[in-house]
Amino acid sequence: MRKIHAAFAALALATLGTAVPATAAHAGAQSVATCKGAWDGATPGYFYAYDGYNCVGFLGKAAGSDSNWGNGQGSFQGGDTNKASSVLNKGTSGMAVAVYNGTGTDWGGGYSCLARSEYYASNLSDNYFTSGAGVNNGISSHRWVWNSACYGHFLT
Repeated sequence: MRKIHAAFAALALATLGTAVPATAAHAGAQSVATCKGAWDGATPGYFYAYDGYNCVGFLGKAAGSDSNWGNGQGSFQGGDTNKASSVLNKGTSGMAVAVYNGTGTDWGGGYSCLARSEYYASNLSDNYFTSGAGVNNGISSHRWVWNSACYGHFLT
């Protein structure tokens, strides 16, 4: 009987010891896992934008550039403008995606870039356009550019 109690106690401690760290680790890794999952499921050759942090709340995807997310043309339309809080670059050309807080093909206003090697930016709240405006809920257009055109101004 004594061996059964000892075995049961050891089993209970082992179960408790593995359950608590696994739960804590899962909670801490949730934001990375969400964008990682979005990256894994994304179609190669596309730029993606999400309404929420951590690549949640799909807004749209684009293989090309879109000079006005607020109009009815292009991959992003109407209510998509000024809503992105996370973005993902799964381009296949090696190019970066420049996001702008202005619209039009003159690509005016401030910009910031997401390099292909960065994969995604899961939280845009601490990023700024070259104009000084915040990137979070501020993207109105985007285009594909070479990294050299970003002049070192990348999303982190």
